[in-house]
Amino acid sequence: MADIVTLAAEARDRAGKGTARAARRSGRIPAVIYGNKEDPLTITVDRRTMEQQIHKPGFFIHLVDIQIDGATHRVLPRDAQFHPVTDVPLHVDFMRYSADRKITVDVPVHFLNDVASPGIKRGGVLNVVRHEVEVLCTADRIPEFFPVDLTGMEIGDSVHASSLSVPEGVSFTITDRDFTIATIAAPTVQTEEEAKPEEGAAAAAPAAGEAPAAEAKKEESRE
Repeated sequence: MADIVTLAAEARDRAGKGTARAARRSGRIPAVIYGNKEDPLTITVDRRTMEQQIHKPGFFIHLVDIQIDGATHRVLPRDAQFHPVTDVPLHVDFMRYSADRKITVDVPVHFLNDVASPGIKRGGVLNVVRHEVEVLCTADRIPEFFPVDLTGMEIGDSVHASSLSVPEGVSFTITDRDFTIATIAAPTVQTEEEAKPEEGAAAAAPAAGEAPAAEAKKEESRE
């Protein structure tokens, strides 16, 4: 599991659009902590800090410690709203961590050693079917990513869920089939026949401004 990031936060007295807008004007992002059958806790976090963290890969699969008035709340980021134009975070939802509760999360797939794939070397194309795989586990067991080694893969080969290394305590949410992660597809190339112009086409067409040979002879006889 990755190192747990610590964020400083301030409690918000009230929820609502008015207080949320006031928080944003003061350079802070409104957020809420919920879960574990406890009352929701409305908070704000520094805008610059939140922007740095939320755009890092894996933000939504990493646990976070939020410190408020000397107390630490271990949470998992679950959702965020962004400005449609500036992409600035407008609101973030955090769920309280529970060692017993399993949740569904999307874990990214990383493809490694493409240069060691004979199929890709010969022009094959890596066709990614799933960039992420949904799993079920507790928040402290979420994998960083699923590595897929492309070494030795030929054109026509496929990577399926059964080939992924799944840590203990983690399971796929799709259990009724061995779903496909990626394939090495054959390259799409133009055949030699398609690439060649039709024979005689260029010779048959006279150059611009030139009369056909027969017409040129007629002109000579008239002089």
